[in-house]
Amino acid sequence: MNTPVPRPGPTRLDLRFWCIALAALVAVLATASLGRWQLQRAAQKEALQAAMDRRAALPPLDAAQLAAALDAKEGDAAEALLHRRARLRGQWVPQATVFLDNRQMQGRPGFFVVTPLRLSTQPPVVVAVQRGWVPRDFQDRTRLPEVPTPAGDVEVEGRIATPPSHLYEPGGTAAPEGSSRIRQNLDLAAYGAEHGLAALAPLSLQQTGSDDAGPQGLRRGWPAIDSGVAKHYGYAFQWFGLCGLVLILYVWFQIIRRFLRPRGEPASTA
Repeated sequence: MNTPVPRPGPTRLDLRFWCIALAALVAVLATASLGRWQLQRAAQKEALQAAMDRRAALPPLDAAQLAAALDAKEGDAAEALLHRRARLRGQWVPQATVFLDNRQMQGRPGFFVVTPLRLSTQPPVVVAVQRGWVPRDFQDRTRLPEVPTPAGDVEVEGRIATPPSHLYEPGGTAAPEGSSRIRQNLDLAAYGAEHGLAALAPLSLQQTGSDDAGPQGLRRGWPAIDSGVAKHYGYAFQWFGLCGLVLILYVWFQIIRRFLRPRGEPASTA
């Protein structure tokens, strides 16, 4: 009677080979998917950048056009106005001027100066204007620079922007509204209620134009509008590079070296 010869089971080397192959496949698929996702994000940001550039190229809005757009009471009316140029005529509200602390311009710390501008429109509209940046006195941190604020009608050119960006406040120890002209952040709703500015628009105007004269004059070197497209292309390059590296290492150590190894030589455990 012939005894059947048992088939040899999978060796330890075979199991190790397929485990490494599976791990490499998962790594390649994951990194390639992440790279594609970053490319999709870059395409979205490019479309956003193109929309911002188109808005910036439109003719500047005047006070009446801005008031009419805000009075449309559409949910995204303020959003649709962002990055538009504007040339607004109105009167400053100097008693409501505030200084936003810990703001930098060209690497120097100081204040952003914000003053409301009451437009001569019907219905009445008030816009918070980011007038520029001034250095602070590091010997007396409570001393405020003198910022000239002309009386009467003025014309202000600028770019419609979101409210001033919020900075992190450790422990949430923000000073209450009205306690000081120096603020870490500015909440437009609370700011309007504090100074009786019921018609305060839910956006701001970054004043553009040349800097004011003198060492304490307002500086307006605002950063250029950038949606961050280059960042996503950089991330995509890193993910695709990692994907290629995993693939190259797998092919070299698991395939090419097997063919180059002389017969009879045990496989490397590396």
